[in-house]
Amino acid sequence: MSDLMASLAHLTPAEKLNLIGELWDDLSANPANISLTPTQLEELNRRKKNLEDNPKSALTWDEIVTRIREKHAS
Repeated sequence: MSDLMASLAHLTPAEKLNLIGELWDDLSANPANISLTPTQLEELNRRKKNLEDNPKSALTWDEIVTRIREKHAS
């Protein structure tokens, strides 16, 4: 285990999730700094074209959340 991972091991699950959110926000603030593999770029382009060709196939965030909640309702 790396030193960084060892130092994070003591965090609670809530703290780890918060850290994930902070890291995501930091990465998304500078998307040009994130390099993609050719395969990832190809997949993003495929999905973008699919959305442009079929705009009604997209779901809103609220629709996604609703589907997940319905699927996992107990």
